[in-house]
Amino acid sequence: MNRRKALFGAGEILAWWAVLALLWLVFISAVDTLELVVGASAALVGAFAAWGARRAVSQW
Repeated sequence: MNRRKALFGAGEILAWWAVLALLWLVFISAVDTLELVVGASAALVGAFAAWGARRAVSQW
């Protein structure tokens, strides 16, 4: 993997994380520290899953 692909992958994961974290904030009713930590963690897991799924589909 070259540097350009690595930076593109990191940018894609960051973009997915931002979208999913924002979506989490829209859907929760009470914003406190625990909700933010759980939402950020869940968004990170979802971002890696979306990135991996897109990589799996694009290789075919």
